[in-house]
Amino acid sequence: MIAYDKNINLFTLHTRSTTYQMKADQYGVLLHTYYGPRTGNDDLHRLIRYADRGCAPNPDEAGLDRAYSLDTIPQEYSGCGVGDFRLPSMELELPNGSRSASLRYTGCEVRQGKYALEGLPAFRGAEAETLVIYLEDAAAQVQVELYYGVLEEYDLITRAVRVVNRGGQSVRLCQCASLCLDFPRSDLDLITFDGCHMMERCPDRSPLRSGVQGVGSVRGTASHQHNPFVVLCEHDANEDYGICYGAMLLYSGGFQALAERSQYDNARLVMGINPYHFTWTLAPGESFTAPEAALVCSPRGLGQMSRQFHRAIRERLIQDPFEGQRRPVLINNWEATYFNFNADKLVEIAKTAAPLGIELFVMDDGWFGARNDDNRGLGDWWVNQEKLPGALEALVPRFQELGMRFGIWIEPEMVNEDSQLYREHPDWVLHIPGRAPARCRNQLVLDFSRLEVRQHVYEQISAVLSSADVSYIKWDMNRSLTDVWSAGLPPERQGETYHRYVLGVYEMLGWLRRDFPHVLIEGCAGGGGRFDGGMLYYTPQIWCSDNTDAIDRLRIQYGTSFCYPVSTVGAHVSVVPNEENGRVTPMETRGVVAMAGTFGYEMDLSKTSQEDQEIIRQQVAFFKEHYDLIQRGDYYRLSDPFQNGPYTAWEHVSPDRREALASLVTCNTHAASSFLNLRLKGLDPELSYRVNGGDVYSGAALMAAGYPLPLFYGEYQSMQFYLEAL
Repeated sequence: MIAYDKNINLFTLHTRSTTYQMKADQYGVLLHTYYGPRTGNDDLHRLIRYADRGCAPNPDEAGLDRAYSLDTIPQEYSGCGVGDFRLPSMELELPNGSRSASLRYTGCEVRQGKYALEGLPAFRGAEAETLVIYLEDAAAQVQVELYYGVLEEYDLITRAVRVVNRGGQSVRLCQCASLCLDFPRSDLDLITFDGCHMMERCPDRSPLRSGVQGVGSVRGTASHQHNPFVVLCEHDANEDYGICYGAMLLYSGGFQALAERSQYDNARLVMGINPYHFTWTLAPGESFTAPEAALVCSPRGLGQMSRQFHRAIRERLIQDPFEGQRRPVLINNWEATYFNFNADKLVEIAKTAAPLGIELFVMDDGWFGARNDDNRGLGDWWVNQEKLPGALEALVPRFQELGMRFGIWIEPEMVNEDSQLYREHPDWVLHIPGRAPARCRNQLVLDFSRLEVRQHVYEQISAVLSSADVSYIKWDMNRSLTDVWSAGLPPERQGETYHRYVLGVYEMLGWLRRDFPHVLIEGCAGGGGRFDGGMLYYTPQIWCSDNTDAIDRLRIQYGTSFCYPVSTVGAHVSVVPNEENGRVTPMETRGVVAMAGTFGYEMDLSKTSQEDQEIIRQQVAFFKEHYDLIQRGDYYRLSDPFQNGPYTAWEHVSPDRREALASLVTCNTHAASSFLNLRLKGLDPELSYRVNGGDVYSGAALMAAGYPLPLFYGEYQSMQFYLEAL
């Protein structure tokens, strides 16, 4: 709900549990007055104090009032160069070479329904409301439009920014954040989600210190190293207690999220496109739109914050071709064959998989061009008929005869120098004239900022997809961007290349969704290098990590769960010893961990034992039986794998609280260990639950006292407890 008091220019946004408030003051400065647990429509501007602070500049409008300074008051969207020395939201370069931004309120508009962003992902909701606040930099003749989407039922507030050049000369945008959020306190912790390739999104929590701290990416992607989702929370906040603010940027390129503790113990969070190598020229009348950011404030801890994001992402961001249906359980041949396969070998794996209940076969890298290793073939998107005689037209029916669907792997943004595409169009790659390029995985990056490049690649891939009944695509991207220079832009606009590249990726994904609406697209970037809200708008699931070891995955999937729902987390059972770390874990445990994601297999099932095949059959049947509970239920973290406790546990609870599934993996076992009880969450205290078809406990007892666990014998063992209300 949006409440606007036009007499005092007060804007109050209410969700089910929270309130967000702004006010345009007597000088036209848009103040941020409150964000937190729900209040009424009181004017909370009264909480802002003014005092003469030494060396704090005063804007011209304030005259001799030395108590009024932009450097000391909470602002909704900060400028720069005119008296606020904290983190800026916007920086403009004018024709005279000056760099600044000074914004004042000029008007507002309230609309029914959630705004959309042309060419950019955004949450949707016909039942939502939109507030647009108009600001102006009069000297620059630039209008800034702040968009707020209020999804009341989801406790979600979204923000976006549009900048319009209303003047007669070109101006250059040097920074344009999507989100600025000021707090009247600094006793907060910042949680970021960091790591590296094969160990992504590990939580890192620390108190705000004086100055600026934060994370970002200059890799052209969200990156394995940092995720465009951060949390600010009270020092004592935990899973069930304390105020927590989650901020997610729906963007798949270079970003930054910075938090600043100011000299007077206030805090500011700024989030948006990374200003590294970013500029955008606006000719008269032109506009620029910054990506959407989404905010959740949870008065009841980190767990509630996560569940709010999960539900909103599932229901108001993702566009799933299987909406209302169960997505198929898949098997991928990558770790089974790598590049060494032919049609008969793939069918051999499928003949073992189909009777076990696996429904989708995904043919990974190596099916196209001269692609027999990772040094050649990228960019040549036609079927290698030496491996696959008759191409997909002959291959796909062989899987359909087994009752299986069929999918393929693609990496459309990349090219090998040993390819027909590169030999014909060497100027189509990102490269700096006069410099030898940096290579990664022996490949270069196609310049997706250029329409002709996107169109050429899309024509090839769409022809393959149209040739047979393909129902799944794995879209991979196996390197970061370097040598970022586009032959399609003049020198003065090279700062637009990074962002135009991301817009190009989104456009091609949009073409795929338009032309092949039945196809499920899974995102991937060397595993989890582009796991963000922007990609989820186009790809309902993302390969969580190239690390498939079940025990490492406990940590990776734990960190991922703080923002992203189980239904988005690509997770497979793979072989042991694990090919990345050599660890051996039981088939049962690997299955339990993979079920905390989209669930599938990545191994040569034709080489597995009869015993393992029977376990797989049971796992697949169990996952299908409890699909809705696992994929659409409320998710609870019951332990922290980074604490090195005796086990890691998590729980899925149905929305009506009549079903639950608790899963547990032992991690550190010792002789003479203690008897432990697993305390569950999210149950109805008034109901009684039967556990695994046996003993009956009240919901209150299971949450307060717990469920008795057996003594653990051996590490990496797994247990699952299915609870059904009587």
